[in-house]
Amino acid sequence: MALFLSVLGPGIITANIDNDASGITTYSVAGARFGYALLWTLLPTTVSLIVVQVMIARMGIVTGKGLADLIRENFGVRATVYLMLGLLVANLGTTTANLAGWAASMEILGVSKYLMVPMGSVAIWLLVTKGTYRFVERILLLACILYLGYVISGVMARPEWSVVFEGLLIPRIERDPEYIMLAIAVIGTTITPWMQFYLQSSIAEKGLRKEDYGASRLDVILGSSITDIVSFFIIVTCATVLFPAGIRVTDAGEAAAALRPFAGEFSSLVFAVSLANASLLGAIIVPLATAYYTCEAIGWEAGVDKTFKEAPQFMWIYTCIIVVASVLVLIPGAPLVTLMVLSSVINGLLLPFVLFYALRLANNRKIMGEQTNSFAFNLIAWLTAGGIAVLALALVVFIFVL
Repeated sequence: MALFLSVLGPGIITANIDNDASGITTYSVAGARFGYALLWTLLPTTVSLIVVQVMIARMGIVTGKGLADLIRENFGVRATVYLMLGLLVANLGTTTANLAGWAASMEILGVSKYLMVPMGSVAIWLLVTKGTYRFVERILLLACILYLGYVISGVMARPEWSVVFEGLLIPRIERDPEYIMLAIAVIGTTITPWMQFYLQSSIAEKGLRKEDYGASRLDVILGSSITDIVSFFIIVTCATVLFPAGIRVTDAGEAAAALRPFAGEFSSLVFAVSLANASLLGAIIVPLATAYYTCEAIGWEAGVDKTFKEAPQFMWIYTCIIVVASVLVLIPGAPLVTLMVLSSVINGLLLPFVLFYALRLANNRKIMGEQTNSFAFNLIAWLTAGGIAVLALALVVFIFVL
C-alpha cells in the first residue's frame, strides 16, 4: 500500500483529466440526443484506453524518458517537429475549450467570465510555474475527487437502472449520421494524443523505476476505469433528464443549465461545479503536456520542478498557451466552436501516428529489453490503433463531407 501511494498520481490524473470540457460536452450531447443508446461504446473504449496507457507507462519507467524524446531519437527530428506543430495547434484549441467551459460554468453560478477567466488563468499559471512537481500532483489528485459530483448527479437523476445496463451491455447501431458521429466522438475523446505524452513525461519526471511498474500499472488501470465510470454517469444524467424532454444541448454548460428545472437546483449546481473543476484541470494539464513534448522534441530542458531560468522554453510555452487561450475566450464573437472542431479533427488525425510510433518503440528490444509487448497485448494495441485510424477518417468525412 505504501509503495502504491508513493507511485499513485500520473495514471489517475492523466485519465481523469481527459474528462475535460470537450469530453464532458461530448457525453452530455450524446445522452441528451440519444439517451442510453451510446453507453455501450464505453466498454471497448475502456479496454483500449487501459492497454494504450499501460504500454506508455511501461515505456516511461523502462527508459526514464518522455515519448517525444524517444520519437526524436528513433525517428528523427523532422518527423517529430511536424508532429509537435500539429499537436501544438490542436492543444491550443483544447485549452481554449477548457477555459470556455470554465467561463460557462462560472456564468451558470452567476459570476462574469470577464472576471473569472483571468483569475482562473493566473491561478493555474502560478500553480505550475511556482509550485514543485509533488505539490502540483497533490493538488491535481485532490481536485480529481470532485469528479464524484457527476456520480452524485447521475444517482440524483433516478434512472431506471435495468434500462441503463441494457444500453451499456447491448450494442445498438443506428443509421443516423449524427449517431455515428457521436459514437466516434465518444471513443475519440477518451483516447487523445496529449494523454500519451503527458503520462510518460510525468512518470519520467517523477523518477519511477522498474520495481515500481506493478504499482504504476495499477495506477493506470484504476485511473482509466474511474474516468469511464464518470463518463457513464454524465451520459446517464443527461439521458435520464434531458432526453425524455426532447432537450438538445450543444455544450456542457447548456446541459448544466437545462438540468435545473427537471432535476432540481442542487443537481444543476453539482453538474456546474464539476464542469468548472474539470475545465480548470484540463486547462492546467493540456498546456503542460504541450510544453513537455515540445521541449523534449527539440531537446530543451523541461519539468515543473524547473524554474524560468532553468527551463525558459518550457515555462514560456506553457505561459503563451494559457494567455492566448484566455484572450480567445474573452473576445466577443470569437469562433470558439470552429476552433474546438478543428482541434478535435487535428487530434483525431494525429492520434494514429502517435500510437504507431508508440507501438514501434514498445516493441523495440534495444529500447525496452525484456519489457516489450506480449503477442496478446500487441494484438489489442494494434487493433486499437487501426480502429482509431478508421474512426478518425470517418470523423473527417462526417464533418467536411456530410
